Amino acid sequence: MPAHFIAIAIGFVLDRLIGDPPNWPHPVRWIGFYITKMTAFLNRGRARRGKGAIILFVTVVIVLIIVFAIVALAYSLHTYIGVIVEALLIAAGLAQKSLREAALAVHTPLVEGDIQLARTKLSWIVGRDTAKLNESEIVRGTIETVSENTSDGVTAPLFWAFLFGAPGLWVYKTVNTLDSMIGYKDERYEKFGTFSARADDVLNFIPARLTGFLILLNTPNDGGLSFFKRLIGWSRDARRHPSPNSGFLEAATAWQLAIKLGGQSTYRGVTSKRPEIGPGIVPRKATHIESTVMQMHTVSFIFWLLLTVIGVLIYGIA
Repeated sequence: MPAHFIAIAIGFVLDRLIGDPPNWPHPVRWIGFYITKMTAFLNRGRARRGKGAIILFVTVVIVLIIVFAIVALAYSLHTYIGVIVEALLIAAGLAQKSLREAALAVHTPLVEGDIQLARTKLSWIVGRDTAKLNESEIVRGTIETVSENTSDGVTAPLFWAFLFGAPGLWVYKTVNTLDSMIGYKDERYEKFGTFSARADDVLNFIPARLTGFLILLNTPNDGGLSFFKRLIGWSRDARRHPSPNSGFLEAATAWQLAIKLGGQSTYRGVTSKRPEIGPGIVPRKATHIESTVMQMHTVSFIFWLLLTVIGVLIYGIA
């Protein structure tokens, strides 16, 4: 059994139980700092699309070399050292506990009746304006964030870790960080962030669809609809979402919880409307946040277990 399979298992458990300790240095912050500096230098003047390709290529290569060197050095010292170091790098690239904590930080004041605090906590994890949101819209924003990041923050990193170990995971995390920072369709970033956004779409293509299907297959169905009806609704609604990947997560959650997601949002005072998805059998309520968190944990574990079994079988055959 490849050592990195063991490292992934340890990293998965560490992230679930410990997460990212507060005030500890985190690789994403370092990557983000570098991207900020490079963006300020490159995102101006002419040929911004080409410059965007440069920042993508250079950033990915730098991170790949650093992580590969760390892992290779650790394994050269001893296999056990290699497993421990790789496990720590993998744990740092996953986001189960941080996602749970962020969602429950919104849920707690919401059920206690402190809607203003719930709005504030939500503003920390979404890009939309939250100052005037009612309870249903706060719930919607939280659910959409957890759903989308089940792939972005957990299953997609696991997917690339299984294929290429910690270096593969951190290449994915680098592309995902670039997309989150410069992959916007606005005047400032539309050209500069094109390649980063497209790269993130490609790397998330398989994990997002597999994760969405596993949500339908393995999490509680609150609406009493048949699996076939939910499957058809999921497939249809996922493609109505403006994101080629996020729709497969949000639509799966909406159909499992029998709610509606999507609709109107405001970003920096500018109103944006996207199609509603899901059957809308029941109204959104605070308990749906807890359901979405449990959904994330369940599917993350099944995703890890599935890839482990497939990997062991392939390794055994080879």
